[in-house]
Amino acid sequence: MADSMASQQQRQRAEADVVSRHLPPGYTAEPTVTTATSGNASPSSSHPTSPHEPQDSLKLQGGDIHREIFKIGARAKLVQRSASFTSPNIRRSSTFYPRNQIPASEQRAPGGFRRQFVQQQRRIDPATAPVTRDFVSFLALYGSFAGEDLGESEEESVAPSEDDEADHPTETRPLLGRRKSTRRPVRPGDAGTTKSFFTLLKAFIGTGIMFLPKAFRNGGILFSSITLVTVSSLSCLSFYLLLQCRKRHGGGYGEIGSAIGGPRLRALILGSITLSQIGFVCSGMIFIAENLRSFSNAVSPGATMALDTKALIGLQLILLIPLALIRDISRLGPAALLADIFIFIGLFYIWYYDISTLATSGMHSTVQLFNPNSFTLTIGSAIFTFEGIGLILPIQSSMVEPSKFPRLLYIVMVIITVIFTSVGALCYATFGEETRVEIISNYPQTSKLVNSVQFLYSMAVLVGTPVQLFPATRIIETTMFGDRASGKKSSATKWKKNAFRTSITVLCGLISILGASDLDKFVALIGAFACVPLVYIYPAFLHFKGVARSSWVKVGDAILCAVGVVAMVYSTSVTVSTWIRG
Repeated sequence: MADSMASQQQRQRAEADVVSRHLPPGYTAEPTVTTATSGNASPSSSHPTSPHEPQDSLKLQGGDIHREIFKIGARAKLVQRSASFTSPNIRRSSTFYPRNQIPASEQRAPGGFRRQFVQQQRRIDPATAPVTRDFVSFLALYGSFAGEDLGESEEESVAPSEDDEADHPTETRPLLGRRKSTRRPVRPGDAGTTKSFFTLLKAFIGTGIMFLPKAFRNGGILFSSITLVTVSSLSCLSFYLLLQCRKRHGGGYGEIGSAIGGPRLRALILGSITLSQIGFVCSGMIFIAENLRSFSNAVSPGATMALDTKALIGLQLILLIPLALIRDISRLGPAALLADIFIFIGLFYIWYYDISTLATSGMHSTVQLFNPNSFTLTIGSAIFTFEGIGLILPIQSSMVEPSKFPRLLYIVMVIITVIFTSVGALCYATFGEETRVEIISNYPQTSKLVNSVQFLYSMAVLVGTPVQLFPATRIIETTMFGDRASGKKSSATKWKKNAFRTSITVLCGLISILGASDLDKFVALIGAFACVPLVYIYPAFLHFKGVARSSWVKVGDAILCAVGVVAMVYSTSVTVSTWIRG
């Protein structure tokens, strides 16, 4: 009995904390606060006379209508009676407590009777069920990347401007004012193990897998296979360290850095996330341009007005700039899902062709076990391919049972390591020194199926580009304009943000044009310089400083951090020098 009362009090306090962020300060529905001369309240007296003296919420305009909302916080502060008797803890079963029945405590919440009536009339299908169950859950909606709150302020803000707040409230004033916290409260996860499994799989399998065949050519089939397994193992270790830091300190990647190393470390982490996402976008744009150029040459070999790679990168901006102006990332969900389907179609065709060719013709004669001339490019490309740390924390937060996430993550890492190694090794074994960066161009260009896969894969990467650019845009945008700057009330702010998003998209296009000459070197540079700190250096440093207690554990963290620094400096310098030499 005492346990159930304690859990009920904890739930009430959590709900009160969510609701309090949206209510005007200085008002309460606690019974100890009495209204002065009820009925004589006027608009001029609707603000508390003293900031330290709470006023009755009935003094607000429409106070009797929204009284129940203020009572949510008042109930949490009431002293509960201690249990004077004990009784067996009877579990609610589906016989006495149907699934579509809302408890009486939830029916007392605003809109509770209506929800109860709707659920009694029809059985709600989980696939079409609403995202939120009640009023408080609705307020607790959030969105994240790397565990960070990157929700668009223009979509979530219902607050009046500061000039409006300075005036006396009117009947048109919104009930829910500006949020007092820049971070939205976290709602409990609802994703099962199966759903999280496929989400993790999609998080890692992206455009990077298409760069692996050329990476195997650069390093040799044996060295590249060992490198992929090694990078996968180190990535698993880094993911484990980051999850341990999250278990101790909570929050997203940047917030963990802020809690352990201060605001400068948080800024460094967010800067690395921004740099890596821009790198992914640029490499994707180059990949699209190269594939479309090969596609156009295949379908119209005698064309005299064929566009080069730089022109095709410029044409992509015509579509990417409008998509970059979308404020709600959820609207890009269908496009991202379509991209995943196209990517898997391309993978299945690659497996089918390579295996059938190797079975009939054998391994290409130019295949090497180790290539001493350009093996360092393989390291950067492998790290680039396994970089998915930005989605680790959000996927864990979305699970019903987050404790099962580490085991699920390791299973997925084994699967994708097999997938990555098989794609790289099979393609290199099939084509040898003829392996190209845009691997689909190696397949028979006279085949309509190959042309279709080439075009669909390019479209898949293209429609997924705005999703990759969104986190970088929001991080920089929040730094420039602030957390609360909204274009919903200010046209000037909105157009400034539009101009910024257009500029960053054009900047990605310019960077892509500069790196279009050597895509494999560009990918290796992004992996070495931007991804190594995120995956190996920061998690080890955070665990060393904020979690590790044993001297042996600290030594292990220091070694991993040192290996990350050496790998970043060495791979970056060698890649740049190789690129300069041509």
